[in-house]
Amino acid sequence: MKLAMVFPGQGSQSMGMAAGYDAHPVVRRTFAEASEVLGQDVWSLVSDGPVEELNRTVNTQPVMLTADVAVYRAWGEHGGGKASMLAGHSLGEYAALVAAGALSFADALPLVRFRAQAMQDAVPQGVGAMAAVMGLDDAAVAAACDEARQGQVVDPVNFNAPGQVVIAGHKEAVERTIAAAKDLSTVEISAPSTPVLHNVDVRSAVTAQAVRDALARQAANPVRWAETVQAFQASGVTHIVECGPGTVLSGLCRRIAPDIEILPTNDGDALQVAIDATRASEG
Repeated sequence: MKLAMVFPGQGSQSMGMAAGYDAHPVVRRTFAEASEVLGQDVWSLVSDGPVEELNRTVNTQPVMLTADVAVYRAWGEHGGGKASMLAGHSLGEYAALVAAGALSFADALPLVRFRAQAMQDAVPQGVGAMAAVMGLDDAAVAAACDEARQGQVVDPVNFNAPGQVVIAGHKEAVERTIAAAKDLSTVEISAPSTPVLHNVDVRSAVTAQAVRDALARQAANPVRWAETVQAFQASGVTHIVECGPGTVLSGLCRRIAPDIEILPTNDGDALQVAIDATRASEG
């Protein structure tokens, strides 16, 4: 058995998403730690809303980082095995780096908040847009963007799975996010203890400087998710655990690599099923 673990990003949030982990006190403790660092009650935000506040990018991104790390800690406390490889979808890459020991949770939280604020400020509500294009290959989507641009900005941003490419617009958002990414120079980063496949190049950075570079480049380049899962498969991964709320990545991974066993951890019951399944495969 070879285990990879993946961490979801923005888009997997939902009201009450932490309620299913009541049997895992470390989840609540992790939210308390995040609340102290951010000066905001993030547990109340995910429990009571309002949903409009939860879905604001400046809130969603640190909340999802918190939830991913909380579930990862619960995984470890309850006997979950160590992954051989890690990856995160866009924002989720920060959670993967925390899990790999490359970035502390306390440092990741304000960095992600700053990243989110830059993205939110760059595109006023109603000006930017994202859409999933289904059924076309990557080259066809890129060609459609070229034809439709007409002096504005629209580009592929997430290559999620074969036949599913996410496009997004407005150059200002990219430029602001690049500026946010450059703030990494003030954050302590270590070499990962577990390989993390980065969104930007589907490679594992082995030095702290290479991690900084990968995160900075991530801001202005597509998320190569389909290639990431294919790289897991090529390396002999047999099980992928989606570590965090929701099942978005589980669905994508099943489409990309149907022969790999995909295990979500979107509540306490699912978390235990995933732990039991990976333990059984080790025997």
